[in-house]
This record gives sequence, C-alpha cells and structure tokens, in this order.
Amino acid sequence: MSDPVQAALAADTAGERLQAMLARVPYARFLGIRAELAGDEMTAILPFAPHLIGNPALPAIHGGVLGAFMELTALAQLTVAQEIGAASGERLARQPKPIDVTVEYLRSGRPVDTFARAHITRMGRRIANVRVEAWQSARAAPIAALHGHFLLTLADT
Repeated sequence: MSDPVQAALAADTAGERLQAMLARVPYARFLGIRAELAGDEMTAILPFAPHLIGNPALPAIHGGVLGAFMELTALAQLTVAQEIGAASGERLARQPKPIDVTVEYLRSGRPVDTFARAHITRMGRRIANVRVEAWQSARAAPIAALHGHFLLTLADT
C-alpha cells in the first residue's frame, strides 16, 4: 500500500494510525515531524534542519514552523485519543478541523530538536479543546504554547 490514505484506513493500532496521519500531511513530511507513543501519552518531535530557520542572525526557528508543529501535535493527540476511545464505537469520520488556534511565543527556538506534548482539556462529541506546549532542552522551560478548539466529525455508526 503506497497510498498514505489507504494505509491510514488499514492501520489497526493507535501507533499505526498516528504514523499514517503524519504521513498523510505533506507539511508534516516536509518538516520531518515524528511522534513517539507510550500508552496514551504522545510526544511529537521536530528534528532540527537548516530550512526551519526563520531568522538566520540569531539563528531562530521560524514562528510559523513552531505554530504548525504544535497544531499538528494537537491533531496527532486527538488521533491517539480517538483510537483509544474507539472501543466505545465512536470513530472520527475525518481529521479534526481547527476552529480557533492561539499561539503564545515564549522564547526563541534555538537550532536544536524541539519536542511537544498535547493535553486534551475537553473532548465532546463535536468540539475538542487542546493545549500544547513545545520545549527544547527542558520541559519546564517551554518555547511556545498553543490553545486550540477543533471540530470533530463522528462517523455514522
């Protein structure tokens, strides 16, 4: 199966669905985003690459790259949560769509690997509220945070 969409439909586990979701998004492939899953806890990883630099004088990672990375982290966490909740028979019909996203840039992103974790503060039948923090060397010193609301579309069962 070379088609990423078909691979996503065929994936059985949360980890497989997560990797298939990231493979389906061209920008995630361009950024090189990957994810590690331990139970229901997912950590997204943005490996440093020179094309991610927005300000070569510092150098600092481009703010749009950080924002997109955190939004993709939120979508990935919703994918993981949906897979874990699939035992209840509720599956998403399609990938969640962002309704509102607020990004707080807290400090410059240095030219090193960046990590992010998302926390779903509330997941209803139609809307999910997600908070994401991105850090580099220490999780206690985040470089950016995101708060987003996402529209969920459940499959007809």
